[in-house]
Amino acid sequence: MAGMNETQVMEFMLLGFSHVVGPFLFALFLAIYLTTLLGNSAILALVSLDPHLHSPMYFFLSQLSCLDLCYSSVTVPKILANTLRPQATISYRGCLAQMFFLMGCAGAECSLLAVMAYDRYVAICQPLHYAGAMSRRVCAAATAGCWLWGLLDSTLHTFLATRLSFCGAARLQHILCDVPPLLGAACSNTRSNELALHASSVFVGLGPFLLVVVSYLCILATVLRMPPATSKHRALSTCSAHLLVVTLYFTTANLNYNRPSSGYSPAADTLVSTLYCIVTPILNPLIYSLRNQEVWGALQKAV
Repeated sequence: MAGMNETQVMEFMLLGFSHVVGPFLFALFLAIYLTTLLGNSAILALVSLDPHLHSPMYFFLSQLSCLDLCYSSVTVPKILANTLRPQATISYRGCLAQMFFLMGCAGAECSLLAVMAYDRYVAICQPLHYAGAMSRRVCAAATAGCWLWGLLDSTLHTFLATRLSFCGAARLQHILCDVPPLLGAACSNTRSNELALHASSVFVGLGPFLLVVVSYLCILATVLRMPPATSKHRALSTCSAHLLVVTLYFTTANLNYNRPSSGYSPAADTLVSTLYCIVTPILNPLIYSLRNQEVWGALQKAV
């Protein structure tokens, strides 16, 4: 009898826009999106064109910029369209597609940040083995593995989401489609989805984060043993930008997917996801450009 109240969902109503002014939100997100496109495209162009940036570190940076472009393009254009509509909606298939690519980018970026930390570990702690350990073949394989890991994770979540049932009008207390708001709107059993989300938090999120922590503990121990102060400063300066990006990304990701059982308020939920999906991609190129002398020098030469 419970199945009689279940309906075939054609679209979701997004209620995260209820307490915001449409034109203001449109202008704000449009400015963020254009800046994200400009900043990350500039990183991709500089790494491609400047021979001084043809190294594993900057190859991974270009992959991070590519991921950030995908992040923004998956979410922001639809958000911009919905800010100007009387009722924000997204189709059922569009929702699943948005969630698939969003989760795919999230999983890939977690792994990529761990690979970037390992790259810095080898460069500082084992410099004599750097050329062999981070060869072009190794870098390409590591990057492909990051993308594949993210896509496998998103495929699992998307498949489980197709098995969810929704009763009556499908309403998402959000401005975009993601796993937590979908689970909150479902009227069927979500235990398998929740288990998959917790497993992803461990293997896709916590695992890479621990690798980053271990890598930088080893880097710190090596740097502290360096005698000249100038060497310490140079070694730390190459890692500070990456540490800032890692801290920002993993903090917002943890708030987004490992929320308390009572959940956040709709306004707080929207703010957390905005920081995670929209603001972080604009900050990454700014952090690397302002705190990395080689990128800044290449940008000055290009200008």
